[in-house]
Amino acid sequence: MNATQTIAIIGASGNMGGAIAKSLVKGNYNLLLQASQNEKVTGLVSELVAINPKASVEAIDCSFEASWEADIIILAVPYTAEKEIAEKIKEVANQKIVISISNPLNETFDGLLTTELSAAEELQLLLPNAKVIKAFNTTFQANLTTPVIKGEMVDAFVAGNDEAAIETVSDLVKTAGFTPIVAGDLTVSRTLEQMQLLLIKLTIKNNYNWHAGWRILLDN
Repeated sequence: MNATQTIAIIGASGNMGGAIAKSLVKGNYNLLLQASQNEKVTGLVSELVAINPKASVEAIDCSFEASWEADIIILAVPYTAEKEIAEKIKEVANQKIVISISNPLNETFDGLLTTELSAAEELQLLLPNAKVIKAFNTTFQANLTTPVIKGEMVDAFVAGNDEAAIETVSDLVKTAGFTPIVAGDLTVSRTLEQMQLLLIKLTIKNNYNWHAGWRILLDN
């Protein structure tokens, strides 16, 4: 029997961090929730236990400590905060899976702040001994709550350089209720970040109510 994995969600008090926690609490994981706003995290712990009374959930106020205890680290923070957090957890992220969910959006949501590398590739440079995986960046918060839209399960794309890590993160994606699509190595995260930029633009233009997602339709 595989040992229960411990997942640290850094930025758990944010919209995406909280939604990811709620989607993963139904799985067999130990969840460590970290954020600067302790009151929100404490409230989130209560919500998660209400969803799954058997869940193992703990609030931790230190990103270093949470990452040290974790097998998998999810950075549920804006792109602009990733560098600071990477510096704090670098020592304890060695050989661990670090999931980048961010999209490097500019302030007007009409372009990306990065010019050559993706946010995930930049994170890999900051954490050279970690296994950085891109995931959950092509989904809105509402998708995490309701991953099925008009009878179709939303796809969630996964990209990275380590096959075992990709498989592990794909299992997380399934637990969250999505169909995992392995898109390729970490360079493909450039495309995934552009895909979400496009989806955001379409959502604003066509008033999708922030509940839209990508789905690959197959005729088989």
